[in-house]
Amino acid sequence: MTKRIGITLTSSTDQPVYPDTETDEGREFIALFTQNQRRIYLYILSMIPHPLEAEEILQNTNLIIWKKAQQFEVGTNFFAWACQISHYEILKFRKKRGRDKHQFSDEFVSQVAEAVQENQDVFELRRNALTFCLSKLRKKDRELIQRRYQGTNQGKDLADELGRPANSVYQSLGRVRRTLFECINRYIATESYSHE
Repeated sequence: MTKRIGITLTSSTDQPVYPDTETDEGREFIALFTQNQRRIYLYILSMIPHPLEAEEILQNTNLIIWKKAQQFEVGTNFFAWACQISHYEILKFRKKRGRDKHQFSDEFVSQVAEAVQENQDVFELRRNALTFCLSKLRKKDRELIQRRYQGTNQGKDLADELGRPANSVYQSLGRVRRTLFECINRYIATESYSHE
């Protein structure tokens, strides 16, 4: 059974609107809001590939979520509700930015949004698997992967930086990627089996 959340909102011209932390509903809303921040950001990032722009949209989305807190229904999917809000904020952002020749159509973005939302649990499982598997790597392998994929380090640049032959660095990266791939597949298989 779902019911509209009875959040008491406090506001004045100088103060922001916020749920009342003295009620169970208000505390539940704040917990859901906090728990879903990363997922909402990744949802936005899947359609707006520039992290700073995605951050801006997340901030706008958070303001709307906060303002519409009373409309959230207890027992419904908070993430899906928040994604609807962020989807409209993405479309608003794209409209404000104008028609750029590098932008996809709004219809395409809407289809991607649906697909991302439907597959969010899979994405979250894979992200958890990657985090777990990275932590299991030897320190030097983890540092090599991080140096390669953080920033703009290409394999050749990384080889120069490390003072190693490029071929050696490519072989090491290939070995570490295979190790991660196998670990991620084992992690997912184990998690899927435990939920059957």
